[in-house]
Amino acid sequence: MQQFDVAVIGAGAAGMMCAAVAAQRGRRVVLIDHAKLLAEKIRISGGGRCNFTNRRVAPENFISANPHFAKSALAGFTPEDFIGLVNRYGIAWHEKHRGQLFCDHSSEEIIRLLRAECDLGGVQWRMPCTVQDIARIEDGAQAGFRLATSEGALQATNLVVATGGLAIPQLGATDYGLKVARQFGLKVIEPRPALVPLTFDASGWADFIDLAGLALEADVSTGEGRNSQAFLEDVLFTHRGLSGPGILQISSYWQPGQPISLDLAPGQNMSQALIEAKSGNRQQLGTLLGTLWPKRLAERWLGEDAVKRLADMPDRQLIELGERIHAWQLTPSGTEGYKKAEVMRGGVDTRGLDQRSMQAKAVPGLHFIGETVDVTGWLGGYNFQWAWASGAACGRSL
Repeated sequence: MQQFDVAVIGAGAAGMMCAAVAAQRGRRVVLIDHAKLLAEKIRISGGGRCNFTNRRVAPENFISANPHFAKSALAGFTPEDFIGLVNRYGIAWHEKHRGQLFCDHSSEEIIRLLRAECDLGGVQWRMPCTVQDIARIEDGAQAGFRLATSEGALQATNLVVATGGLAIPQLGATDYGLKVARQFGLKVIEPRPALVPLTFDASGWADFIDLAGLALEADVSTGEGRNSQAFLEDVLFTHRGLSGPGILQISSYWQPGQPISLDLAPGQNMSQALIEAKSGNRQQLGTLLGTLWPKRLAERWLGEDAVKRLADMPDRQLIELGERIHAWQLTPSGTEGYKKAEVMRGGVDTRGLDQRSMQAKAVPGLHFIGETVDVTGWLGGYNFQWAWASGAACGRSL
């Protein structure tokens, strides 16, 4: 039976980073993945150009039941650290808005970088290879884990689970990591889709179906008081509901049954603007608001009010209309699910993990990293940065 210092299950962003760091520190590492193609989620990310990190990473850009957990790993491997790695491999990149960094050419360059870093350390690959059983060995100096795989049995002192979450099952995503956690008695924060389009009741959305493809900037919010969250981003109308960056961001915070609010004229005072524009204005409301939004949206959103003339409307109604423009309340019926979600929220409860090594406190040698863990980043490169940071923290500790 082959013996290793470290067995990493999952050759995605976090798994390859961890394997590379551990192997380059002299550990004998085997990297196992059930897929035929390496790192498919990296390949499709960022429209094929991989939004590999964000310059503005901070702990508040992540959601977790234990919000302080991510701080140590994020501080230990920063966006500048990964940018340094990208530069070392001569990969051209550019910055988009809000600190998002993308490859100029192809996400394949990031995959090749990670593969090369693993090869530098002499990582052994088992791919495609499925893990059929994991057993804990409690034999003193031989303590560790025995893995039964489709390519034979192997034994490792340390086991790292980097199998990702449930998002995009069509690329092979599974709940395998959560099953391993439960097998060894770790708690799991209930998973659900995140960074996902929101859907609405078919009858209630019927008036907006033919606006599919239309987009505008809005301030999207949900929750109340200390639990409120808002994002100023583009919102996209779809046949079943709303998508676009603003909706994907708010979806990670939205709770079923809870409304979301859209400010359709952020930074303006529409009540005041409508009253000031009223004097002698014979324009219909639909025409006037059609200068602010796409005309189709203005007419559909206003409904019967679209044909009313501004000059004929009492100030009170204009004030109410302005308030509604700044707080359009909608209650989603659900989400588009894991098939359209970019990530999974929830996962292995971080209160059972050591924040510096990602090791399970109750099971020495067992580690969880990346999306399998209950740390979910915002849209815009944050989840990749968590993958690099958690993988590096774990790799250094092994």
